[in-house]
Amino acid sequence: MKILISAGPTREWIDPVRYISNPATGRLGYLLAEEAVRRGHEAVLVCGPTGLENPAGVKVVRVETARQMETALRRHFPDCQALFMTAAVGDWRPRFRRTKLKCKRKFSLTLFPNPDILAGCGRLKKNGQTLIGCALETNNLVEAGRAKLRRKNLDFILVNEPGFFGKEKGRHQSFLLSRRGEVYDLSNRSKEDISRFLYDRCLLTCSNPS
Repeated sequence: MKILISAGPTREWIDPVRYISNPATGRLGYLLAEEAVRRGHEAVLVCGPTGLENPAGVKVVRVETARQMETALRRHFPDCQALFMTAAVGDWRPRFRRTKLKCKRKFSLTLFPNPDILAGCGRLKKNGQTLIGCALETNNLVEAGRAKLRRKNLDFILVNEPGFFGKEKGRHQSFLLSRRGEVYDLSNRSKEDISRFLYDRCLLTCSNPS
């Protein structure tokens, strides 16, 4: 199968030296790409800025902004069998100033909404494709995850608390929800364990689409 994975944060530039971003590491997406290769599948990794080395045997597409990520994913999505959307895509972008802002006094930024990449893929999804999303929530993780799963036409969604962003080990809340109503509690598991579990569920759905 061809497995498409997004990973890492995006950056939205304010001026040539400042940007808006988030602390996503991209680690989970990289683990999923590595697991795809180990299982004999083709993997395409679309990633924002990270400090991670390219996984061996994986086609890596580097992007920076949300709109660049949307373009890259739309290019590869039509012929993939599964998409793991683990990237932490910025929801908004400012108007870019071509010269550095030097004023020290208070100023305001107007933010414009970025495209909802996952919802767009959900609208384009065909039979035989499996779509796995991720969401960070601060309250009512399962209820919020179920709402996003339905709204974006997903097959699965991994919903985490914000502490999952940088943790390789330690306590965190994480749940995998399926469109069939299953809830898998993955709290406090390592990202390695979670990546293998997610991959197993993706393969099961791809093999048994009914």
